[in-house]
Amino acid sequence: MAYADSVGATAWLLVSASLVLLMTPALAFFYGGMSRAKSVLNMMMMSFGAMAVVGVLWILFGANIAGGSGAYFGDPFSDVGLQDVVAAGDPVAIISAGFGATFAIITVALISGSIADRAKFSAWLIFAGLWALLVYSPVAHWVWALDGDGNGIGLLGGAGPIFEGGTAPIDLAGGTVVHINAGVAGLILALLLGVRKGFGKEPFKPHNLPFVMLGAALLWFGWFGFNAGSAFAANGLASTAWLNTTAATATAILGWLLVERIRDGKATSLGAASGIVAGLVAITPACGAVDPIGAIIIGLFAGIFSALAVGLKYKFGYDDSLDVVGVHLVSGLWGTLAIGLLATESAIGAFGANGLFYGGGLDQLVSQAIAAGVVIVYSAVATLVIGLLIKYTIGFRVSEEIELSGIDLALHGETAYEEAK
Repeated sequence: MAYADSVGATAWLLVSASLVLLMTPALAFFYGGMSRAKSVLNMMMMSFGAMAVVGVLWILFGANIAGGSGAYFGDPFSDVGLQDVVAAGDPVAIISAGFGATFAIITVALISGSIADRAKFSAWLIFAGLWALLVYSPVAHWVWALDGDGNGIGLLGGAGPIFEGGTAPIDLAGGTVVHINAGVAGLILALLLGVRKGFGKEPFKPHNLPFVMLGAALLWFGWFGFNAGSAFAANGLASTAWLNTTAATATAILGWLLVERIRDGKATSLGAASGIVAGLVAITPACGAVDPIGAIIIGLFAGIFSALAVGLKYKFGYDDSLDVVGVHLVSGLWGTLAIGLLATESAIGAFGANGLFYGGGLDQLVSQAIAAGVVIVYSAVATLVIGLLIKYTIGFRVSEEIELSGIDLALHGETAYEEAK
């Protein structure tokens, strides 16, 4: 693409990348509000820490791993620091690398919600860096690495070793790469670190619901860069993604509130904010593959499924503190599989096959399930290895004394709120 032809695409990606970067501070508000007052700063710092560590490592190595021409990962040392990309002067290529960085950052930050109140900040930073390079970047390569003709060459691409000659899975903006990947990692870390003191015996209520709602609102705003930006141009695909993102998210709120009203007798602000995130997660992979009716269906069931799933941690005894598993894994899996049911030719064109409900048979659904399964297995195993390495070297969990007295003061030397005098 000549520079004169790329001005529009560059502008689109500059705005989209900025919106996606905003999502991580938004997540800090969302998670911070859901935390207890004595650990809100630590929770928010985990998001900001991810921005710092992953932002640097992506520029040095991560972008190379996610790109490249191999089926499994690119050469991390092929262009350290993206010097060749910048020197070549193609503005679209330069900002595309930056756009990729924002995705890597938010994916890592999402995981932190599963281990609130009990993780060492230093251990988290090390985990964030290792996971970004060893888990996120290879999975991003599997799904999104392209050759010069736009064919997916990674493990899960249309020209890759699994799906070559068949129906390739669809994931426009990160159902597998971001949400299933982060949700599985969150589950593994929650199991590895164990439950918080008092889990299941005392309520761990959000300390600041306005923070939660502010964070959810900013996430919704930033998510338009996430989904519509993944079209890489201000075109029909981007417009469809924007409309579907709105439709699914609005409907997911209703689905979550409906479950609360039937189950608990009250529709809550926390439920509305959580419904926003569930809808955003579910429509992420499907935003360019379904029509608005399909988006509404995806959003409705995302709200219902995640509202029901967040209570499973008490039944099964894993302490997913801020519901990373119940929201990101469950809705991410649902959105990924729903493509196989609801994808329409009018939306996808040559992008994939019609879903089962539109006469396309089982091919697309099977491909979606295979892609989800591969990511689940790899993310679980790799996260476990990284987590165990940290646990048995520097240690991952703070002491019981620090956890009970307050992680903010012990690890950061400050508190969010001055005591009333």
